[in-house]
Amino acid sequence: MPKAILGGQEIEVDEDGFIQESEKWNKAVAEDLAKIEEAYPMTEDHWKLVNYLRNYYAEFEIAPPIRMLTKKTGLDLKYIYQLFPKGPAAGACKVAGLPKPTGCV
Repeated sequence: MPKAILGGQEIEVDEDGFIQESEKWNKAVAEDLAKIEEAYPMTEDHWKLVNYLRNYYAEFEIAPPIRMLTKKTGLDLKYIYQLFPKGPAAGACKVAGLPKPTGCV
């Protein structure tokens, strides 16, 4: 599996750049991923979304559905795409250190 230097540490990533060693995720890793995803610099709204994704995943072991994501964060989908141009799945979930979503995010 390929490796990338993120947050000053070597981390395994999949072919799409999603980290495979979630225990190594931290703020510096997120910021390096945000640079790759064209979502840098990370603003308060970026972190609001990332933190919600991480908390939801920690509880349910799956990324939240889009409707729940927008409702619970108060961020509309168009704005989320402004924050994360590749979208909530390919961009925000990657920055949040989640596995590649298989569902409706």
